[in-house]
Amino acid sequence: MTTRMHEATQKEIEMTHLKISGMTCHACAVHIKQSLEKVPGVQSALVSWPQGTAQVVTAPGTAAESLTAAVTAAGYHAFVSDSTATSPPRDQSAKSGASGNGLHIVIIGSGGGAMAAALKAVERGAQVTLIERGTIGGTCVNVGCVPSKIMIRTAYIAHLRRESQFDAGISAAPPIVSRESLLSQQQSRVDELRHAKYENILDSNPGITVLHGVAGFKDKRHILVRMNDGSERTLAFDRCLVATGASPAVPPIPGLEDAPYWTSTEALISPTIPPSLAVIGASVVAVELAQAYARLGSKVTILARSSLLSGEDPVIGETVTAIFRSEGIEVLEHTQPSHIAYDGGVFVLTTGQGQIQADKLLVATGRSPNVGELSLSA
Repeated sequence: MTTRMHEATQKEIEMTHLKISGMTCHACAVHIKQSLEKVPGVQSALVSWPQGTAQVVTAPGTAAESLTAAVTAAGYHAFVSDSTATSPPRDQSAKSGASGNGLHIVIIGSGGGAMAAALKAVERGAQVTLIERGTIGGTCVNVGCVPSKIMIRTAYIAHLRRESQFDAGISAAPPIVSRESLLSQQQSRVDELRHAKYENILDSNPGITVLHGVAGFKDKRHILVRMNDGSERTLAFDRCLVATGASPAVPPIPGLEDAPYWTSTEALISPTIPPSLAVIGASVVAVELAQAYARLGSKVTILARSSLLSGEDPVIGETVTAIFRSEGIEVLEHTQPSHIAYDGGVFVLTTGQGQIQADKLLVATGRSPNVGELSLSA
């Protein structure tokens, strides 16, 4: 079965290796890559200006002369150094080993783990293709650590202006919160860090090619990429790293799927501070966003299936619960909604302790891995 699958795959694509002279920078490689990928039959091209090479994945029967002609037309010189079907022989991969020379590594995802692996692989001599279906940078910089910590810091400053242990000597007053201005500052910082720590580094690294699309395994040596522009590409690889991160998990509560609830993603970019907010969940994301919104002006109720931060030392959860209640946050322990309704702009949560109403609902009950579109069975 394995042999037949491999032979079938070989009939579907071929890889041609070119040696190219005349490249002097990353822009040259980009120019040649674009020229090659316009040739009929070419599915993808991986071009390295430091090594003076190109690996071109094509449909069977694509003439090598059309590839060298495209490079010549772009103002460079090329000749075929090797032409083989699909992926390199297994002994070549094994031979490359520790140094990474000759390896083509595909990385699915572009977050912190993906970036660290990509940079280290290139440093050790490999060529990397990084595939991202959405925004470069993954969770942390875009919808996780960076925006949440900015919002938490903002909320803390608002809290200090409202009250602190020095109120006797420094008069306090309720702050006027312009959520629109705060959100603009937050997003500007997110954009700045994404450009500096991710996009600019990828753009300036000739050893990394970025593809924007959804990746799925075709077999254990090939990735099919459904590009965001509607086209498709097939990539042969020696190694593949799945670094796709996770997304908010949504519990199967009756009525929830029909309601316009928030996950942490929506909560971090809301243009307004709701008068009241209900939070389902009791771990870190739920707790930090609940307190941030409360300090910015929302009346917050948090529903914990057990207790706050139940996976940590019990003293931590007990202390946070006491602080929350002192700040006016209602903490309902051992409480789960059995039904959720949304009517007239108000959420109604039915629980064993009665009904809870809120203007907005945040669901923060954990995260699930982003592997649904990877075709892992292949």
